[in-house]
Amino acid sequence: MDETDSGFRSRLGRAVTGSADTPLLFLGNFEVENSWAEGEPALPRVASHAGSAVVNRMDEFALLLGGERDHVVLKAAPDPDYLDQLRGLGISTPTVHVPARQDPLRTVTEDALDDDVLLDALRQQLAPLGVQVVAHGVSDAEERFAARTSLRLAAPQAALCKRVNSKVYSRRLADELGLRQAPGRTCETTAELAAAVDWAGGRLAEGRKVAVKDAYGVSGKGIVVLDDPRRLERLQRMAAGQAARAGSDRLALVLEEWVAKEADLNYQFTVSRDGSVRFDFVKEALTERGVHKGHRMPARLTAAQDGEVREAAALLGGKLAADGWFGVVGIDAMVDPDGGLYPVVEINARHNMSTYQAVLTEGLMAPDGIAVARQYPLRSARPVSFAALRDALDGLLLAERGGTGLFVNNFATVNAAAATGGEGPFEGRLYGVVVAADDAAAAVLDEEVSRRLAGLLHTEEGSPE
Repeated sequence: MDETDSGFRSRLGRAVTGSADTPLLFLGNFEVENSWAEGEPALPRVASHAGSAVVNRMDEFALLLGGERDHVVLKAAPDPDYLDQLRGLGISTPTVHVPARQDPLRTVTEDALDDDVLLDALRQQLAPLGVQVVAHGVSDAEERFAARTSLRLAAPQAALCKRVNSKVYSRRLADELGLRQAPGRTCETTAELAAAVDWAGGRLAEGRKVAVKDAYGVSGKGIVVLDDPRRLERLQRMAAGQAARAGSDRLALVLEEWVAKEADLNYQFTVSRDGSVRFDFVKEALTERGVHKGHRMPARLTAAQDGEVREAAALLGGKLAADGWFGVVGIDAMVDPDGGLYPVVEINARHNMSTYQAVLTEGLMAPDGIAVARQYPLRSARPVSFAALRDALDGLLLAERGGTGLFVNNFATVNAAAATGGEGPFEGRLYGVVVAADDAAAAVLDEEVSRRLAGLLHTEEGSPE
């Protein structure tokens, strides 16, 4: 049995289906929050189609969750050379199913729902085997997918998934449990917003900053940081006007003081159907001049900080279970400049980027090594093959279990924007994890990967058609 089956994969299956042996079908429907946000009052947003195309191809991360008895639906077939790279590391990949048509601006679930032939095949082939669906997060679309394939959804109903992922729910739950948070207010009505603005005005008068967050904002969208009372009042008028035009006083916002921090953390636990809670890991976010660079594994925490994180996970998991929820939970947290913790900034009751790195931390990297999750921006005039990438990074890729090098954990995002049909050059992203013996070696490897990628793209753009 491979490392995925004997580790996180087995624990996940047991938690969400009751048995580690239940075959699973994975859906990597990233930014499911956009579905949860539909119909909810929100801050103004700017659409980014090319960015959406790249995000939707993050579905390929789901390859790393399943074992050889499992299945995954992807928007497009993986590059065969990339699959060979994974298998060369001893990673047993699930059976891949691909819709006949893919729209770069749709999630993988939406593509699958547009293919009756695929849905019929999944129903006929997988339903008799008792396969259950495990999605990145569950919305109405995933419920329709499960219904049309006759596959059981290994998750709570979409309405509950939406509720527990609201930042309003997150803040109120932390308050109920007595967990330290940045000072703030939740706003579900225009009256609550008016009171929160009065409170925030006092903070601004003291020279502090205030963040206004959408209940279902994701990846830095749906958040505004303010230091000017006039901008806060203008935002209040916009929100109240939006509610009035909808014939309601309903809102879904959180106002919080923008507090000082030394580091960001992300930790994960899994809530089982029986209500038990298992702590999975804690990782440290890395920044450079304020720009997010990835996550470091393991996090550099004191024993006391680690204990506080685990205690918070147990409390949060217990309350989520009491509310009927089960599955993977990721928590964003912070360390303040004095070493104290804000153990819950927000709850993400769904898969997280870190979830898809379990295959690395449970078998690929040496126990005493470190790993840094990275994303490398790419700009190319034409699609790049994995073979070309592999040649460009010769000697830098992770070649054996327990070794060092770059582990590519998503290649599809490199060429995702090319599928939109626009003229090049187009923007892409290579996701990988730098595995090294220590921080200094990781930094050297990261720099060399960046340099080689820049050379590859220069060659691609400069080569003749």
